[in-house]
Amino acid sequence: MLAVFRRLLFGAPLPTSRQIHERLPKFLALPVFASDALSSVAYATEEILLALSVVGAAAWGAAQGIAAAIAALLAIVAASYRQTILAYPAGGGSYTVTKENLGVYPGLVAAASLLTDYVLTVAVSVAAGVAAITSAYPQLVHEKALLGVLFVGLVAFANLRGVRESGWLFAPPTYVFIGTLYLTIAVGLFKVITRTPLDHAIPPGHPVVASQPLSLFLVLRAFAGGCSAMTGTEAVANGIPAFRPPESRNAATTLTWMAAILGSLFLGLTFLAHVYRVMPAPHETVVSQIARGVFGRGWFYYVTQYATAAILILAANTAFQDFPRLSSILARDRFAPRQLGNLGDKLVYSNGIVVLAAAAMGLIVMFHGDTHHLIPLYAVGVFVTFTLSQTGMVVRHLRLRESGWRVHCVINGVGAFATGIVALVIAGAKFAHGAWMVVLFIPSLVFVFHKIHQHYIELGNQLRLTEADLAGPMELTSTAVVLVAGIHKGIVRALRYARTLSPDCRGLYIEIDPSETPLIRDRWEKFGLGVPLVILESPYRSLVGPVIRYLEEAKRERRDQVVTVVLPEFVPKKWWHKMLHNQSGLFLKLALLLTRDIVVTNARYYVEK
Repeated sequence: MLAVFRRLLFGAPLPTSRQIHERLPKFLALPVFASDALSSVAYATEEILLALSVVGAAAWGAAQGIAAAIAALLAIVAASYRQTILAYPAGGGSYTVTKENLGVYPGLVAAASLLTDYVLTVAVSVAAGVAAITSAYPQLVHEKALLGVLFVGLVAFANLRGVRESGWLFAPPTYVFIGTLYLTIAVGLFKVITRTPLDHAIPPGHPVVASQPLSLFLVLRAFAGGCSAMTGTEAVANGIPAFRPPESRNAATTLTWMAAILGSLFLGLTFLAHVYRVMPAPHETVVSQIARGVFGRGWFYYVTQYATAAILILAANTAFQDFPRLSSILARDRFAPRQLGNLGDKLVYSNGIVVLAAAAMGLIVMFHGDTHHLIPLYAVGVFVTFTLSQTGMVVRHLRLRESGWRVHCVINGVGAFATGIVALVIAGAKFAHGAWMVVLFIPSLVFVFHKIHQHYIELGNQLRLTEADLAGPMELTSTAVVLVAGIHKGIVRALRYARTLSPDCRGLYIEIDPSETPLIRDRWEKFGLGVPLVILESPYRSLVGPVIRYLEEAKRERRDQVVTVVLPEFVPKKWWHKMLHNQSGLFLKLALLLTRDIVVTNARYYVEK
């Protein structure tokens, strides 16, 4: 039944041979890997204006200068990641570059920063998408956390169905979003050029009160908020293996498209926010105000809001592509649990998808789905990653000295310096507003990676075979203990099996109801196959405690033997029949799971009609 339900929910499983056919062409890869970066234009301008709103009308002019600086930085980072894509076609992005060129622990810092940023990407993008919905429907504003959790679940479900299916699902909303914003910018600019009367969000005669002068601190804080537009830039470099051949060239082309679209939309919206005199409002986003100013509250306004909400929610898909992929690389290098490296039925890293969804849902609930509370946690990790990756590329160019290495070295060096400064600015400007949590979490995650790696190394050393291990006695003897709840066909089958394991075989019955013990003794003498029966009283009607105590005594009897516990189990014909019986065998297996020198085995008896 579970297999049928899984197939209905997630579709038929795919063979490993289909993996290359599940790769993405460029027109599908753009919405899959660039939706995070492209969606950030929906809130990056708002974050700049929110930080500058205290300076009044001066905010609009300053915002344009800050947006231009961020666009220039975006161009530098995109050029650097093009080199990373071409140099490391196997993927892994910043982690692989940093680990190979700067060392293991800088690589782990890059990985921890990226994984943290991916969790925040899901939480922030979905929360921003919900904010777009509540801008159009204010009555839903109190359900933001619930809506956020539901949307994260939907995106996770879509990704569990496979890469290509999620690509076809997310492509239409992404391209509609790009089209609606370009049309909004084009119509808005046309009205400005033709001197058409504008529907200002704040009328020109209405004064915008300044509560403090423009300062360097405010500019840096606004710059830090606006840099959220650059998150997701590295996603393409991490997901190169998901592209169709030639993987590197297709990934580099997709990255260039993404940077061009992102930069032009960001600059265009920031300019329109100036000419339409838009300021952040408690229950309406900046994009909503711009669309309303350009088109009014007609049908196209709602199309824009729906497209913005969709791209923001689906932007989480970028993280759902890269978080599991990076986690699998860490698992392969033995820095993360091995389960994260397992490919699921649909040729996706299902365990990583589930972990990411759970972490993002927890953040949304913790911060009540409020974008402005989540944004301060955002972008710190990604700029640390940018800096480490580009520094690693500089070291690589200096080491290999390939054709054009001097020019590439300058590009990466400028990028590393600029993003390093930005990382410090973001951490400093947002530290008191919540960034301290990320600053502490990243080294904590690196420590966890170290401990996991240490465990795998120690385990490997313990399990490694040498010739000395084969020099000792080859036979391992055991004592077989059959746990008895009554006398029936399943018990007799278990006794027969246990007698093949050891000449020292015994039954163990825990007396819960003393009135049943005489009947058990009589039936055991008749059907017990000559196996001795041990009866233990349990005055408190506990099953697990007396069993464990007896097994410890059995281990002390012969310290050179292993105790094998045989659990008789009957399997009913119908799955729901299982719910009509107690699960004492399951609880015993869990209790004995980590007990030393005890082997637990099930002897199943299948019930027929």
